[in-house]
Amino acid sequence: MAARLGVQEDEVTEDSVEDADFPDASFGAGSPGELSAQMITPGWRIRLSARGEVYEYRGNRNRL
Repeated sequence: MAARLGVQEDEVTEDSVEDADFPDASFGAGSPGELSAQMITPGWRIRLSARGEVYEYRGNRNRL
């Protein structure tokens, strides 16, 4: 995330990491028109902060 925002890594803070069950294989964050397997997909909801904004990442042990 630091690279995407153009900030130093120490400017990014972890707000929370929590277990989550997402409604599909795209972690409930698919793009319009994207096909994704419709199955409950366990993973994590990861919230990070930088520059006064909160960003959410979703992933599991295989991908982010």
